[in-house]
Amino acid sequence: MATLKRWISNPRTALLIIALPGIVHFLTFKYVPLFGNIIVFQNYDMFRGIWGSKWVGFDHFVKMFTYYDFFRILKNTILLSLYRLIAGFPAPIILAILLNEIRQMAFKRSIQTFLYFPHFLSWVIVGGIFLRLIDLNGIVNDIIAALGFERISFLTESMYFRSIIVWAAIWKEVGWDMIIYLAAIAGVNPNLYEAAVVDGATRLRQMWHITMPALLPAIVVLFLLRISNLLDSGVEEVLMFLNPLVRDVGEVLDTYVYRVGLLEARFSYTTAIGFFKSVVGLLLVMGLNAFAKRATGESIY
Repeated sequence: MATLKRWISNPRTALLIIALPGIVHFLTFKYVPLFGNIIVFQNYDMFRGIWGSKWVGFDHFVKMFTYYDFFRILKNTILLSLYRLIAGFPAPIILAILLNEIRQMAFKRSIQTFLYFPHFLSWVIVGGIFLRLIDLNGIVNDIIAALGFERISFLTESMYFRSIIVWAAIWKEVGWDMIIYLAAIAGVNPNLYEAAVVDGATRLRQMWHITMPALLPAIVVLFLLRISNLLDSGVEEVLMFLNPLVRDVGEVLDTYVYRVGLLEARFSYTTAIGFFKSVVGLLLVMGLNAFAKRATGESIY
């Protein structure tokens, strides 16, 4: 009994109890489902279950790589993800630095709330807003027509498809992603800025030599986490704007999995695609983590 009381009164026990729900969540929803990946080596039949389904080895991977349209879909996925990474990753960093320069707290908080509010909207609502804006008779085309130019069919032109998705996603998530960087900036010792002012440093110099180094750990970690999802294009946002006229650039792995896996019930085949995405993400994270550790001294492990 005395041993039990000492264990309960131990501060580490309190930390363990606090962490227990998170541990149970990850074990239940993240680690246990990993065993379901065994169906990539089977022709999974939901009525027979895992143990009753026929084993086929690597047949699904062979079908995946020999599918006539697979590499075009993979190319679309990579191009869309790289576009989103290049345009979207620096946006919350720049926004956090600029917002940090605002000195009126009431105005600053109002702007911050306005910026991260779209995060709480579903893609159905966000997609509907953008579809109305860029429709042939929408506000954007009304402005273009008022300037004397021809109306543009944004929704049926392949050249605009990726830009529409990327900038809609940036508008939706940039304010929410910005919060992490604002928290990192809030942890900077104000004495550093005061010393820089005494030394004659301009606001730009303070940003470059104080704010940016303070953000570096968060930037590296979030960049590596973003890289791990390089082949995840986001099925919701793509489906909102996808139509047969832009399928040549709009069909990505996520929409292909949705179309083949759910609508055609080819569970083992689409699980093989998901497994391939996970392996690529793991290799990218391991490689870039080692590079970041050597280049900046920051890493996720």
